[in-house]
Amino acid sequence: MIVKSWNKEHPLQLALREQLEPSDDHLSAAPSRRTVVKLTGFAGVGLALGFSFAPRKAPASMEASPRGLEPNGYVHIRPDGSIRIYAPNPEVGQGVKTSMPIIIAAEMGANWDDVRVEQAPVDSERFGRQMAGGSTSILRGMESLRRAGATARLMLESAAAEAWRVPLDELWTSASRVMHKASGRSASFAELSEAASRQALPNVDHIVAQIRKDFSLGRRRISAVDNHALVVGEPLFGIDQRLPGMRYATFSKCPSAGGLVKSFNRDEVLAFPGVAHAFVVEPWGNIWDLRSGVAIVASSTWQALQAKRALSIEWDLSNAASDDVQASLAKALALEDQSGVREIELRGDVEAAFALAASKVAASYAYPFLTHAALEPQNCTAWYKGEEEGIEVWAPSQTIQMGKAMAAEMLGLAPDRVVMHQTRAGGGFGRRLANDYVLEAAAIAQRIEGPVKLQWTREDDMAHGQFRSAGVHHFRAGLDGDGRLVSFGNHHVSFTADGEKPVRGGRYSKGEFPALAVKNVKVTQTLLPFDTPMGFWRAPNSNGVAFATQSFLHELSVAADRDHTEFLLELLDDHPATGEGAWSFNPRRAQTVLRALAKRHAELRSKGEIPDPGVTLRRGQGVAFHFSHGGYIGINADVSISQDKRLRVHQVLVAADVGPVVHESGAKNQCEGSVIDAMSTLMGLEITCRDGCAEQDNFHVYPLGRISIAPKVIDTTFVDSDDRSTGLGEPVFPPVAPAICNAICNATGERLRQFPLSKFGYSYA
Repeated sequence: MIVKSWNKEHPLQLALREQLEPSDDHLSAAPSRRTVVKLTGFAGVGLALGFSFAPRKAPASMEASPRGLEPNGYVHIRPDGSIRIYAPNPEVGQGVKTSMPIIIAAEMGANWDDVRVEQAPVDSERFGRQMAGGSTSILRGMESLRRAGATARLMLESAAAEAWRVPLDELWTSASRVMHKASGRSASFAELSEAASRQALPNVDHIVAQIRKDFSLGRRRISAVDNHALVVGEPLFGIDQRLPGMRYATFSKCPSAGGLVKSFNRDEVLAFPGVAHAFVVEPWGNIWDLRSGVAIVASSTWQALQAKRALSIEWDLSNAASDDVQASLAKALALEDQSGVREIELRGDVEAAFALAASKVAASYAYPFLTHAALEPQNCTAWYKGEEEGIEVWAPSQTIQMGKAMAAEMLGLAPDRVVMHQTRAGGGFGRRLANDYVLEAAAIAQRIEGPVKLQWTREDDMAHGQFRSAGVHHFRAGLDGDGRLVSFGNHHVSFTADGEKPVRGGRYSKGEFPALAVKNVKVTQTLLPFDTPMGFWRAPNSNGVAFATQSFLHELSVAADRDHTEFLLELLDDHPATGEGAWSFNPRRAQTVLRALAKRHAELRSKGEIPDPGVTLRRGQGVAFHFSHGGYIGINADVSISQDKRLRVHQVLVAADVGPVVHESGAKNQCEGSVIDAMSTLMGLEITCRDGCAEQDNFHVYPLGRISIAPKVIDTTFVDSDDRSTGLGEPVFPPVAPAICNAICNATGERLRQFPLSKFGYSYA
């Protein structure tokens, strides 16, 4: 194994890992002071989280503001009646540019038709932690957003109370108006905005007391705020950026991570039409940051790409990764009869209970390396203006504040000399948590005069993705005569880059279901060396763990001749709650979701929309459940399989408890998108590499699912819950694959323990 400095994670990256892979004690419901320091500290921008709500009274001499009411960093009510609300977090397709402003508007009592949403500037003092990752935007931002809306509402109501000489508690807001029922008076937000701007900021305790539970606005079918712009092709994405005099750059890195440029054919490249610069960029940071490579700057993207194709680079591979995926997975699978060297969970006497079990089941499950394959390849526009003026950057980053801090550090600039702009991103899925493309663009911009846009090709994106870690689970379990689980063992094989901790997304958590529901448990882990960089991939850790665990649990229920849902419910009866935080596991909520899923399935079966088991040859349904990222998700997949293994997923039922849903149509979109993404991944996706080089370079060998694979129906049920609202970008994904594989087993008897399924002759009908 090669252990070198570029394996070491930057302190900002370590803090990010802690947020995306919470400790075994799980994420607390409300951040402690120490957590607040971490959340803001990794962004490199001080200690503010959101904005201060300390009481502040406006000066007595202050006149009415002609700009209207701006009570905080999020809201501006203008005299013309329009309400500008800033969306603080990056929009990568998960819908937060709509859902986060809806929370503010609902708390204000605003008419959504009056709202104009704008992407917020990158400013920690106004907006706190601006990041998209871990499905935490709603969880982390909910209270600050509600307080922002409540602040504006209370100031408007205070202005009306003062003008009408009525008690404040007799007023309420609706449809962008303040109402007083007793007198029948009302006034629009626009009419009150100037007077409201003279009001003192309300006391924070008073705001807390006023927070509402009614989110009827979010239950309307509200179109995402960028939908029209997307349809007509307005320039929203990083790839769309244009600046006067802008040049265009490509950047070529070693196919094996860690390789260094020794030399390249500079004169030949410079001779290409339009090429102005060709130079070596030295590495900075670590393997996730700025790598050694050759930059080409030209007058157009086409000219830069033509020159890139002619590049001939001699690489120094002495410290480069040399991983072989197939060999690593073969080694992992060969550990079937061994325990791991790391103990994760040990309770009771597993071996004795297994020996005495009435039924014994052992099986190994494996899942492959994957790449993110966002439809918009990585890109960034940067304009370096000198040490005094600094640099201006336009980036489709999921961690825009981290990009700002790291660019400042790399360029030797004060943080206030780095101005970052958030652009919409054409997919994130965790890939844009890294800011390598930002650092590349910044390094190139510093070498030339004027603005430059860096554009990766699809081949660049595939070769230099930060892959989803593969994994292997060697399970052993024993069942008593009543079909109850009495012994459970899992040897998890993952990978490591530093010899100490699992790679990003390769972790297995203490207390992972069903360990705490069984008296005799042994969970161990082996970490195999792997130097190629891994990254957080949609629903990190859970995306693979759920496939293996939920498939094996179905294998156990079949061995016990038990209904799978009843088998899971019984396990949950014996499972303790793991805490009170939003990411702590509550078995009662899990049971409620499974029962809601079963109820919906029974309703559709009674209507004839789902066939009874055994009525249709080679057709069946499969159930899986998983808890991740604060979401309790149950999936029921209805499938049929032809004799030549053509798979049709007819219908997928989703039952979800993520607390109060603040934007129902957007939430359903996330559920439906997760189902189709998981189906695509299950059937045909796999990354292999040899000598550290990815062997898949484009979609013809990494076949994303086409529209034809979509089920006829994706039916979503949201469970009513008074718990904290959590996100939906990730938790629906993990249980989809095991539900489909369980359905295949119920329909045909074939147990599939690895994917992609195409390796076993399957394809979608």
